[in-house]
Amino acid sequence: MTIPTATYRLQFRNGMTFDRAAALAPYWRRLGISHLYASPIFTAAPGSTHGYDVTNPNEIDPAIGGRDGFDRMVAALKNEGLGLILDIVPNHMAASLDNPWWYDVIKNGIHSPYARIFDIDWSRRLTLPFLGESFEHELQAGNISITADPITGKPAFAYHDSYYPIAPETREDRLPATSRSLNKTEIATLHDRQPYKLTSWRTARNNLSYRRFFEITGLVGVRVEDDAVFDATHQLILELVRSGAVDGLRIDHVDGLADPKAYLDRLRLKVGQDCYLLVEKILADGEHVPADWPVSGTTGYEFIAALSNVLVDSGKLEVLRGAYDAFFGQKTDLDGEVRAAKLLMINHNFEGEFSTLLQLAMTVAQKEGKDLSLSNLETALRELLVAFPVYRTYGTRERLCGEDEALLGAIADSGRVHLTAPGETALAFIISILKRSVCDAAAFLAGEFRVRFQQLTGPLMAKSIEDTLFFRQHMALALNEVGADPLPRPFALWRFHEAMADRLKRQPDGLSSTSTHDTKRGEDARARLSTLSEAPEIWAANVARWCDTNRTVIAELDDGPAPEPSVQWMLYQALAGVWPAEPGVPTGPELDALEARFLVYVEKSLREAKLRTNWGDNNDAYERAVLAYASHLFAPENSVSLKDFVHSIQPFVLAGLRNSLSQTIIKLTAPGVPDIYQGSEGLDLSLVDPDNRRTPPFEQFHSRLEDSAAIDFSFEDEMRNGVTKQRVICRILELRRRHPDLFRTGSYEPLFEGSPSIVSYARTHRNQTVIVMIPRLGLQQLLGNEQIKANDLAMRDSSLASSRGVFTNVLSGSTYHAGEIEGLRLVEHPFFVFYRQNTA
Repeated sequence: MTIPTATYRLQFRNGMTFDRAAALAPYWRRLGISHLYASPIFTAAPGSTHGYDVTNPNEIDPAIGGRDGFDRMVAALKNEGLGLILDIVPNHMAASLDNPWWYDVIKNGIHSPYARIFDIDWSRRLTLPFLGESFEHELQAGNISITADPITGKPAFAYHDSYYPIAPETREDRLPATSRSLNKTEIATLHDRQPYKLTSWRTARNNLSYRRFFEITGLVGVRVEDDAVFDATHQLILELVRSGAVDGLRIDHVDGLADPKAYLDRLRLKVGQDCYLLVEKILADGEHVPADWPVSGTTGYEFIAALSNVLVDSGKLEVLRGAYDAFFGQKTDLDGEVRAAKLLMINHNFEGEFSTLLQLAMTVAQKEGKDLSLSNLETALRELLVAFPVYRTYGTRERLCGEDEALLGAIADSGRVHLTAPGETALAFIISILKRSVCDAAAFLAGEFRVRFQQLTGPLMAKSIEDTLFFRQHMALALNEVGADPLPRPFALWRFHEAMADRLKRQPDGLSSTSTHDTKRGEDARARLSTLSEAPEIWAANVARWCDTNRTVIAELDDGPAPEPSVQWMLYQALAGVWPAEPGVPTGPELDALEARFLVYVEKSLREAKLRTNWGDNNDAYERAVLAYASHLFAPENSVSLKDFVHSIQPFVLAGLRNSLSQTIIKLTAPGVPDIYQGSEGLDLSLVDPDNRRTPPFEQFHSRLEDSAAIDFSFEDEMRNGVTKQRVICRILELRRRHPDLFRTGSYEPLFEGSPSIVSYARTHRNQTVIVMIPRLGLQQLLGNEQIKANDLAMRDSSLASSRGVFTNVLSGSTYHAGEIEGLRLVEHPFFVFYRQNTA
């Protein structure tokens, strides 16, 4: 297996095609990556901006260049010595009429040869929840008719631009002739005879007959646990790997699969031992990838979480929390907020999935003669789901492993707190279902319950925490990131060092990410906002002043002020994160573009919070008022306030730039394979998607890298425009490429003690050593409130200081003897990556 030395994540579509990627291959080689890491390339729904809504897994999307374009790109990559990693989507496909397999299932129902591909409950008609209102309402409104499909020429139910096929056995000869139009009663009768039922999108949460991806009804679950389905959906993937065109695969949402380990074992068998495999998997604090999975690791969200221990000032975080609570007007109960978010998801967004589980549990209880009421089972199941602290357990349909049994026991103990005695009895029964071994057909329902339960806990966790709570709690937006723990916890440098030592032990070949297409904000925006924890009093005073200046723009609505205090706090913090690093206020089109991006983010934030508005039931008056307030922040008549805002955030901007370089250097030198998300080799100040999926200015990046000069950290302009960061990446990746074993298997050892403002560690492999010395928590230094002195440093391993040889700082080219490292003044020369090949 070829392990990447560094990957570059590229988002296809939105203007990115195979031919454009092929032209960028020389740039990526010059940057220093070893593998391009591509978003899904298989044919997706027309107009797809991401590629996860696959309509044909065995065809390369013509919209981005098709097979010929793909082959040209692969040739261009190989010509530059680069490999290719593909993002694949085994869990779901598009529930779209453009999906030929899904279309055939709609047309022929359970008799379709593709019916087993999808995870459908065939005890009832297939629900198609894509109408604006109920079928009856849309029919009476004249929005549904029988018309020839413009593509097939066959009669179909026409609804706006969609044409739903009529099952052949229900089609009458007179339908295509259009000798007369069917009346509404005849259309309704014909609809009743179809293997599907057209329904309103509003009923999907409680009346869906197929498993969906999270709560997206347009993505239908795939039964990849079936060997025949695996083979049908992986033909082209396997061909590309076996041909040598593809070196590795990234498995999207592995937790959505019925049996992740069985899938991964089968995939490994099919692709062979030389294919590099990664899984998208969110790990809770202290959780690890199962040791028996045949993968190199995850896509790196736990690495982002570990970096918080470097970037956040834990000692002052409570001051920030107190300032936020005072501004908000009440003390935040995060435990209660987590519970409220999970209950909302269970009772509303995942109502149908929850009901399916409940009915399964009730059926098992009745078959076994258990005297359990539906009400008690419902309460117990709900409390078990609320108490779940991780994405899922990994039991098979047949059994649960001992480790997961122990975890379930601990979770059950937490869930009992909210239960009466009958509820505890019901909970014990549910736990017994999850734990029992399935050895005969009579116990089939128990196995089905376990599989369905495990496929729900992951989406429930993601939508409750990442897509609800993190849009409600605004104290520190830098902490609201995918994979982060929503509850207060200590941040400490020793915790970071422990995480890196564990990373070296458990997944040295997993990706180390700092930005992805799913992160809540770009890595440099997050690094900047982390500095708020260093000066909470200054930040709180700034927000209070800005809010007072703009108080006249607040709208008084029947349900309260808009924006309310917590949202005002969020708006200024989010704007501080996305604001350009260059000093001054942008003008003209640049400012207009920034405002447009920000308003899209604000609307999404309000709806994801699901408090006063949401995606399914918009509160237009509230949204308009908040968006008007946000827009006012950019207005010409508000220029004095805007200039004050820009001036006031400058210390945070400059400290954030140092944070950005520190986290970049850590990513490039710590255990793991560094992943560079497209455009983040420059400053990534993006917001949540779709903002973070914009195509970056590659030509500009390439031209300035070709003109690369020595790195001088005193050049503020190059820090602010991202040139310094790009050059740091280029220098260190060159070192990684020349010495891959040093960074892949080299030991990890923290070095300096005595100053909380320095991160330092050594990587050693045989006769090679790299020492990293970089700053942290530097805002107070920039404000002139703190100095790092040479005698603050104490090297833990004196053998390094006394050993022979010369260290070269790969960032500047300067050389030092080992003993000189202790005397370096990090205030003047803050970033060091020393390399030494030891002498005998």
